[in-house]
Parts: sequence; C-alpha cells; structure tokens
Amino acid sequence: MFTIDAHLDLSMNALEWNRDLTRPVSEINTREKGLTDKPDREKAVVSLPELRKGNIGLVVATQIARYVAPDNSLPGWHSPEQAWAQTQGQLAWYMAMVEKGEMAQIRNLSQLEEHLALWNSGGDTSEKPVGFILSLEGADSIVNLDYLEKAYESGLRALGPAHYGPGRYAHGTDASAPLNEEGKALVRKMDELGIILDATHLCDLAFWNALEIYQGPVWASHNNCRALVDHNRQFSDEMIKALIERGAVIGGAFDAWMLSPGWIRGKSTPKERDVTISTVLDHLDHICQIAGNADHIGIGSDLDGAFGKEQCPHDLETIVDLQKIPDLLRLRGYSESDVQKVMHGNWLTFLRKNWK
Repeated sequence: MFTIDAHLDLSMNALEWNRDLTRPVSEINTREKGLTDKPDREKAVVSLPELRKGNIGLVVATQIARYVAPDNSLPGWHSPEQAWAQTQGQLAWYMAMVEKGEMAQIRNLSQLEEHLALWNSGGDTSEKPVGFILSLEGADSIVNLDYLEKAYESGLRALGPAHYGPGRYAHGTDASAPLNEEGKALVRKMDELGIILDATHLCDLAFWNALEIYQGPVWASHNNCRALVDHNRQFSDEMIKALIERGAVIGGAFDAWMLSPGWIRGKSTPKERDVTISTVLDHLDHICQIAGNADHIGIGSDLDGAFGKEQCPHDLETIVDLQKIPDLLRLRGYSESDVQKVMHGNWLTFLRKNWK
C-alpha cells in the first residue's frame, strides 16, 4: 500500500553518519562494519532503495542543526551561522538527490498531485523518485527571520521550533520555558509564510504558547502518548485533544524508548521489552479513542533518527516493514478506509486542505 512517512532524518544520515542512502541498507551496514563512533553503526534500517521497496513514495525529510550555548552539554554548533551552514549542506544533499533522479521535492499542491499520479500509475517502484517535503527540526539555525524567508524560498514547508533542550526560539524535550519574544515572532512569521507548525518536541509551556499564537495548519510529525509512556517528550491527552481540535495529524514514532516505560538507553533491548510495531499502534489507537475516529493518526517513524535496529521494534528489520501495519490494523478491527487513512490518507487530506 502507498505509504507516507512524515519524519525521516535523511540528510543527517547522509552527511553526519556518512551514509550513501542510494545504496541498499545491507551495503550501508557492511561498510560500517567495525565502526564504533556511534552506537547505531551497522544497524541502519533506512535507505532510498528500501523506501521504494516498501512503497513509501512520499516522506517529510528534515534538516537539523542545533545551536548550543557554552553551558549546554548537548551536541551542536557554537553559533547560529554554523548551524545555518550545516542545514544548507543538508539542503545541497537533497538537491543532489533530485538532480540524480533519486528524489523529487514537493513544494505545493500541484507538485503533490503530480507525484501521487506517478506513484499510482503502476510499474516498477524501484525506478520512481521518492518525494519529499522539506522540514526543519528545531529552529536554532534560523539566524533571523530573513533567513526563514530564504528557507521558505528553498522549499521549507514545515518547521518544529524546538528539538532537545533549550533552543534559541523555543525549549524542547527535557527543558521547560515559555516561548521567548524571538520564538513568538518566529511563529507569527511562519503563519505569514504558510509554513506548517510541527508541534513535536515543544515543551508543554511552548506548546500552548505556540497554539495560541499560530493560526495556521499544525501537525505533529513524530510523537506518541504520555498516558502510555510518561515522559515530557510525549503528548498528554489534553495536548492531543487540542491538536485534534486544530485538525492536526499525529505521526506515530518508532523509537523504542518512547514505547517502553523506564527504557534505559544502551541497556534495554526491544526484544527484552517486547517492543513491536504493534506497540506503536497502541499509541495511535489511544489517539483514536480520544478523537472518536481514525482521522488524526499517521506514520512518522523517525527511523534512523540517531538510533538504529538496536532501538527499533524488534519485528522491524528495515523500513520496508512498515508494510506490516495494514494487517496489524485489520486485526484490531480497523476498516479498510481507516487503514488507508493511517498509511497515507490523513497526511494527504491535511495537505490538500492546507496547501494552495
């Protein structure tokens, strides 16, 4: 079934992990044999051939570069200008993939419909470009609001103001503060430009600030439920209700620490904790129970998002296994129309409603 994944850090893997994503996952992992600089070496699950094999024809693909102040222990860049330069290198990689015919950038509704027609036309998917909508995860690299306009001109269509820790515009996971004045101005400028607000990673205070200020389309590309795994990274039921009222779609994330209470990084294993693809569906189902329908859920896997097979559902070998989801949903009693909503329909409905 045609599938949309609303969160993949493709350019980060290409540039920071030095992965040639035009190659099969097996080749990427073979080339990383013996490397120990990152915990997920030899454990990749995402590449462009795997996306095509899994009929994942459209993704929301990120740029990401954090600025860190001198007292911030998180990894990142020491100035906003350096962070901007990193995102521009990531943009250059996407454009190289477009030039090579591996990917196709989707900026507007007409390009979206053309791309869908291509993927629905039959034939060998291995020859079709993977469509991508450009998103920015964390706004630290936006040096000032003039740079946001530059980013929009380059195709940026979604932005999450925060990532982990304190940010220049908004605080994110494991941090807490209201939006600062720069953050409020950023959200207003996003609204003016028509850039989708991605509520993922916003701390609670910034989340409520942003929803109050921003009047445009909101989604959460990769987020799960606090009621099932109690952590500030997840959404409370109250936050989920607010997103539903705004017509948002929430993408289920596949990172095992977000799926298993008390997960200990580097020690817990998906097998030991019995984290499966069905565990992700528990979170999606929880959102459906709040909404009373299946109109607000989708996939935002975040696979290979600085973790690999060691922190994935244990019944997922590569991203191709997203195709196990339809049968798992059917076993839960989801109708065929609702299965299609989860795999692609809700994201498409959102874009068709909000893109001109």
